[in-house]
Amino acid sequence: MKTNPELDAIFQEYEQLAAQADQLFDRVKHQFPEEVACTAGCSSCCHAAFDLSLVEAMALNRAFNREFDFGIRRSAVLQAASDADRQLTRLKRHYFQQARQGMSDEDIMVEAAKERVRCPLLGLDNTCLLYEHRPITCRLYGIPTSIHGKAHVCGECRFKKGQPYPTVALDRIQDRLADMSRRIGSAVGSRFRELHRVYVPVSMALITRYDDAYLGIGPSPKE
Repeated sequence: MKTNPELDAIFQEYEQLAAQADQLFDRVKHQFPEEVACTAGCSSCCHAAFDLSLVEAMALNRAFNREFDFGIRRSAVLQAASDADRQLTRLKRHYFQQARQGMSDEDIMVEAAKERVRCPLLGLDNTCLLYEHRPITCRLYGIPTSIHGKAHVCGECRFKKGQPYPTVALDRIQDRLADMSRRIGSAVGSRFRELHRVYVPVSMALITRYDDAYLGIGPSPKE
């Protein structure tokens, strides 16, 4: 892909949002040091299953390609990503069948949140191999968050149910990520109008080649 100043500006905007997420986490941890249980080597959040927006997936992919040259380390991560992606595919197939059998979306979300899938970027020492470039969900894990008014907090932390705490509205952050993803499609001149609606797990973000063919840059191969 050619140099694209508009695209670079979007990724800079994403990095600023990630930095703001770090500041939010640090602020809550400073206010509630006993409640926030996050420490180096704690990998509870590194087994959570979640998807990334286009801008986050591409940012993570770019960082991975910069930090991991061709070699044993890169191959090991890609193998772990492939293993994780197969596990996630089986889970998605399972919950698709559950939905067809009448299971509600809310119940599916509750059950899916209990699934444990090891992140391919989690090293053998239980530390993140791309910590400085980790997704925003990872940066906020461990402090109270909410989506559409429904609160969530890491089970390892010691926040007491029913007590008032500062809470990060994740849906607002997701809205900003969705907007950046939409603008990526415009910035690269994608012929795929729904490109920004594609969400993938960390494993697929690492495996995918975000080249002209994937992004829909240029004429269709049939043309």
